[in-house]
Amino acid sequence: MSEKVVSPKPPAATEVEGVRVDRWLWAARLFKTRSLATKAAAGGHVKVGGEVVKASKIVRAGDSIDVLTPGGPRVVDVVALSEKRGSAAVAQALYIDRTPPPEPHTDPVARRERGAGRPSKRERRLLIRFRRR
Repeated sequence: MSEKVVSPKPPAATEVEGVRVDRWLWAARLFKTRSLATKAAAGGHVKVGGEVVKASKIVRAGDSIDVLTPGGPRVVDVVALSEKRGSAAVAQALYIDRTPPPEPHTDPVARRERGAGRPSKRERRLLIRFRRR
C-alpha cells in the first residue's frame, strides 16, 4: 500500500502586517469602490502621517490618515487592518474618526417668516441692499 503524503498547511495569519492604503480605505468604507480610493491617492488627496502617498503605500495599525472623501475631508487613525470589505459595523471598528466637527453654516441671506406674504417695496429694497454687501 502506498501512503499518501500530506504537506502541512501554512499557519493561518491572524494579523496582517500591512495593507495598501487604497485597499484599506475601501475596506473601511470611506470610498464606495477601490478604484475611487486609488484615484484619490493618485490625485494627492490621501496623506499618511502628513505625507501625500500613492495607492500602494502600506499602512499599519497606529497610522493617521487624512483623506478627502466624496463626503468631505476625514481624519482617521488606523486601529485594525483588513483587506476585505465587510459590514458597516466591521468597517467602523477599523478606525477611530478624529474628523473635527463641521463649522456651523452661517447664511447671511435674510429669512422671512413663513406666511408673511410678499415683501413690500421698502422691504424689497432693504433686502436688495442687504444682499449686495
